[in-house]
Amino acid sequence: MKIGVLGSGDVAKTLASGFLKHGHKVMLGSRTPAKLADWKRANTGGETGTFSEAGTFGALVVLAVKGTVATEALQAAGVANLAGKAVIDACNPIADAPPVNGVLRFFTNLNESLMEKLQMEFPAAYFVKAFNSVGAGNMVNPQFAGGKPTMFICGNNDEAKNTVQEILTQFGWEVADMGKVEAARAIEPLCMLWCIPGFLRNDWVHAFKLLS
Repeated sequence: MKIGVLGSGDVAKTLASGFLKHGHKVMLGSRTPAKLADWKRANTGGETGTFSEAGTFGALVVLAVKGTVATEALQAAGVANLAGKAVIDACNPIADAPPVNGVLRFFTNLNESLMEKLQMEFPAAYFVKAFNSVGAGNMVNPQFAGGKPTMFICGNNDEAKNTVQEILTQFGWEVADMGKVEAARAIEPLCMLWCIPGFLRNDWVHAFKLLS
């Protein structure tokens, strides 16, 4: 699959490298593609470009930027370039404020989510929430003593979710589909919970597991 990744941080680079590892064609996009030169040198076959070029390139697009600039990044990728495509939303609505006793601050509330806002702003794209509740170091083929961790996803389009589930299975995850876009109100705050052990005890190596 041709995948366009929007972002230049650790999450974007980790996911882009993971897609390459699993045989996909990848373009990593940034406002300033020149700062992706080290990633390109280290990832044979990977391409780099602007947000617009990555949005055009990908049959699937991954949004991996700060939540505060998510709308801006998607606009730069191009509304027409996203139409009819699955868009993996790996963002969290983290506010530009320090955590309180290890708890991040969000710029959303319990009755809204960032992904709902993005879906309303870009209605022709098929957003699927994923990769927001674990650190970059354990996104691709994580190894935990307790077995495969669970990735919680949601979105309105079943075909898009099936595509994302196939990728998550490749990446070594069990998948729990939580339903429509409104479920992002519950999935996004998992980032808060995941980060607490890191801020309080410098423990950043863990993931969630849904048991039944």
